[in-house]
Amino acid sequence: MKVCLVGSSGGHLTHLYMLKPFWQDKERFWVTFDKEDARSILKGETIYPCHYPTNRNLKNLLKNTALAIKILKKEKPDLIISSGAAVAVPFFYIGKLMGAKLIYIEVFDRIDKPTMTGKMVYPITDRFIVEWEEMKKVYPKAINLGSIF
Repeated sequence: MKVCLVGSSGGHLTHLYMLKPFWQDKERFWVTFDKEDARSILKGETIYPCHYPTNRNLKNLLKNTALAIKILKKEKPDLIISSGAAVAVPFFYIGKLMGAKLIYIEVFDRIDKPTMTGKMVYPITDRFIVEWEEMKKVYPKAINLGSIF
Protein backbone atom coordinates (compact mmCIF):
# COMPACT_ATOMS: atom_id res chain seq x y z
CA MET A 1 0.00 0.00 0.00
CA LYS A 2 1.28 3.44 -0.94
CA VAL A 3 0.13 6.36 1.20
CA CYS A 4 0.07 10.08 0.43
CA LEU A 5 0.02 12.30 3.52
CA VAL A 6 -0.96 15.83 2.56
CA GLY A 7 -1.33 18.89 4.74
CA SER A 8 -0.04 22.32 5.54
CA SER A 9 2.93 22.61 7.87
CA GLY A 10 2.53 23.40 11.55
CA GLY A 11 -0.29 21.75 13.49
CA HIS A 12 -1.75 19.90 10.51
CA LEU A 13 1.59 18.29 9.76
CA THR A 14 2.09 17.42 13.44
CA HIS A 15 -1.35 15.80 13.42
CA LEU A 16 -0.38 13.61 10.46
CA TYR A 17 3.01 12.80 11.92
CA MET A 18 1.31 11.50 15.07
CA LEU A 19 -0.16 8.73 12.90
CA LYS A 20 3.34 7.26 12.61
CA PRO A 21 2.31 3.87 14.06
CA PHE A 22 0.03 3.53 11.02
CA TRP A 23 2.26 4.85 8.21
CA GLN A 24 5.78 3.95 9.38
CA ASP A 25 5.81 0.52 7.71
CA LYS A 26 4.14 1.66 4.48
CA GLU A 27 5.51 3.14 1.29
CA ARG A 28 4.63 6.83 1.57
CA PHE A 29 5.23 10.37 0.45
CA TRP A 30 4.31 13.76 1.86
CA VAL A 31 2.91 16.94 0.33
CA THR A 32 3.37 20.00 2.50
CA PHE A 33 4.80 23.51 2.62
CA ASP A 34 8.55 23.94 2.17
CA LYS A 35 9.10 25.39 5.63
CA GLU A 36 11.64 24.69 8.33
CA ASP A 37 9.29 22.71 10.58
CA ALA A 38 8.33 20.40 7.71
CA ARG A 39 11.94 19.89 6.60
CA SER A 40 12.92 19.12 10.20
CA ILE A 41 10.15 16.70 11.15
CA LEU A 42 10.20 14.93 7.76
CA LYS A 43 13.97 14.58 7.38
CA GLY A 44 14.65 11.49 5.28
CA GLU A 45 11.07 11.28 3.98
CA THR A 46 9.95 11.82 0.38
CA ILE A 47 8.46 15.31 0.31
CA TYR A 48 6.79 17.27 -2.45
CA PRO A 49 6.54 20.99 -1.64
CA CYS A 50 3.23 22.65 -2.43
CA HIS A 51 2.33 26.29 -2.94
CA TYR A 52 1.22 28.52 -0.08
CA PRO A 53 -0.58 30.44 1.27
CA THR A 54 -3.55 28.23 0.44
CA ASN A 55 -6.55 29.55 2.36
CA ARG A 56 -8.80 31.54 0.06
CA ASN A 57 -6.01 31.88 -2.50
CA LEU A 58 -7.32 31.00 -5.97
CA LYS A 59 -3.92 31.34 -7.67
CA ASN A 60 -2.32 28.76 -5.36
CA LEU A 61 -5.38 26.51 -5.54
CA LEU A 62 -4.85 26.33 -9.29
CA LYS A 63 -1.12 25.74 -8.88
CA ASN A 64 -1.74 23.01 -6.30
CA THR A 65 -4.35 21.38 -8.55
CA ALA A 66 -1.77 21.13 -11.35
CA LEU A 67 0.73 19.84 -8.79
CA ALA A 68 -1.78 17.25 -7.55
CA ILE A 69 -2.31 15.95 -11.08
CA LYS A 70 1.44 15.68 -11.67
CA ILE A 71 2.33 14.07 -8.33
CA LEU A 72 -0.63 11.68 -8.15
CA LYS A 73 -0.08 10.48 -11.73
CA LYS A 74 3.56 9.78 -10.88
CA GLU A 75 3.12 8.23 -7.41
CA LYS A 76 -0.29 6.51 -7.79
CA PRO A 77 -1.13 6.27 -4.07
CA ASP A 78 -3.71 3.78 -2.83
CA LEU A 79 -4.65 6.03 0.09
CA ILE A 80 -4.57 9.77 0.73
CA ILE A 81 -4.76 11.03 4.32
CA SER A 82 -5.08 14.63 5.45
CA SER A 83 -6.07 16.74 8.42
CA GLY A 84 -6.08 19.94 6.33
CA ALA A 85 -5.78 22.60 5.46
CA ALA A 86 -6.71 23.84 1.99
CA VAL A 87 -3.93 22.03 0.11
CA ALA A 88 -5.84 18.79 0.81
CA VAL A 89 -8.75 19.81 -1.44
CA PRO A 90 -7.14 19.40 -4.88
CA PHE A 91 -5.31 16.25 -3.78
CA PHE A 92 -8.55 14.70 -2.54
CA TYR A 93 -10.59 15.53 -5.64
CA ILE A 94 -7.88 14.50 -8.12
CA GLY A 95 -7.05 11.45 -6.00
CA LYS A 96 -10.70 10.38 -5.97
CA LEU A 97 -10.79 10.58 -9.79
CA MET A 98 -7.66 8.40 -9.90
CA GLY A 99 -9.17 5.75 -7.63
CA ALA A 100 -7.40 6.48 -4.33
CA LYS A 101 -9.19 5.94 -1.02
CA LEU A 102 -9.52 9.11 1.06
CA ILE A 103 -9.34 9.60 4.83
CA TYR A 104 -9.82 13.04 6.31
CA ILE A 105 -9.25 13.81 9.99
CA GLU A 106 -11.00 16.95 11.20
CA VAL A 107 -8.68 18.94 13.43
CA PHE A 108 -8.73 18.57 17.20
CA ASP A 109 -9.55 22.20 17.95
CA ARG A 110 -12.91 21.99 16.15
CA ILE A 111 -15.45 20.78 18.68
CA ASP A 112 -18.77 21.84 17.17
CA LYS A 113 -18.09 23.75 13.93
CA PRO A 114 -16.65 22.47 10.63
CA THR A 115 -13.52 23.72 8.94
CA MET A 116 -13.84 24.96 5.38
CA THR A 117 -11.60 22.14 4.14
CA GLY A 118 -13.63 19.58 6.07
CA LYS A 119 -16.85 20.82 4.48
CA MET A 120 -15.29 20.68 1.01
CA VAL A 121 -13.94 17.12 1.22
CA TYR A 122 -16.65 15.50 3.39
CA PRO A 123 -18.85 14.48 0.44
CA ILE A 124 -16.09 12.47 -1.26
CA THR A 125 -14.15 10.89 1.61
CA ASP A 126 -14.18 7.17 2.23
CA ARG A 127 -13.65 7.75 5.96
CA PHE A 128 -14.17 11.03 7.76
CA ILE A 129 -12.69 11.05 11.25
CA VAL A 130 -13.61 13.42 14.07
CA GLU A 131 -12.08 13.68 17.52
CA TRP A 132 -15.14 14.94 19.43
CA GLU A 133 -18.56 13.29 19.69
CA GLU A 134 -20.19 16.72 19.19
CA MET A 135 -18.75 16.83 15.65
CA LYS A 136 -20.99 13.94 14.60
CA LYS A 137 -23.84 16.49 14.62
CA VAL A 138 -21.87 18.45 12.00
CA TYR A 139 -20.69 15.38 10.03
CA PRO A 140 -23.29 12.61 10.55
CA LYS A 141 -21.31 9.96 8.63
CA ALA A 142 -18.11 10.65 10.57
CA ILE A 143 -16.36 8.19 12.85
CA ASN A 144 -15.30 9.47 16.26
CA LEU A 145 -11.94 7.94 17.14
CA GLY A 146 -11.25 10.36 19.98
CA SER A 147 -8.11 12.41 20.34
CA ILE A 148 -5.01 11.64 18.32
CA PHE A 149 -2.98 13.82 20.69
